[in-house]
Amino acid sequence: MSREKLVAIGEIVRPHGLRGEVRVTPLTDRPERFESITACVVWDAARDERQPRRVIAARRQGDAVLLAFEGIESPEAARALTGRLIAVPASEALPPRPGSFYPWQLEGARVTTEDGRDVGRVTRIEQGPGQDLWVVQGAEREHLIPAVAEIVLDVDVAAGRVVIRPPAGLLEL
Repeated sequence: MSREKLVAIGEIVRPHGLRGEVRVTPLTDRPERFESITACVVWDAARDERQPRRVIAARRQGDAVLLAFEGIESPEAARALTGRLIAVPASEALPPRPGSFYPWQLEGARVTTEDGRDVGRVTRIEQGPGQDLWVVQGAEREHLIPAVAEIVLDVDVAAGRVVIRPPAGLLEL
């Protein structure tokens, strides 16, 4: 099975009804995309287990989405999918809104200070209560960089480059 980079667009939270539907919490700011999806990957990210699935029905219910998959026809079969992510290949991700980017697009980006000092590479993004934290692996240690305008001066996704102005002591924490 392909090891193409996947982008999670939802998380299966529980079965719904008696015919094998699942209730999905959208992880996208455009949940309407589920209405046109015909195929996805049901992904256990922790084990990187991927199950390609054909979507046979999708409808919104409040803030959630209800999905039906080909071959999943009972609540028991749907329950086995609880906790898995609904993902699509990165090549099928919707383009970000103008002037924005997806956090996963920063993975591997080189981070430098405004005076050119190398900090490291973004390895992952952790969501925080106030702002995201960019985890940057330096030569000797890991740094947590708050994703706020006062610190992040420039992000060039195409070039894989981020420029920051860290407050005193941030890179020593």
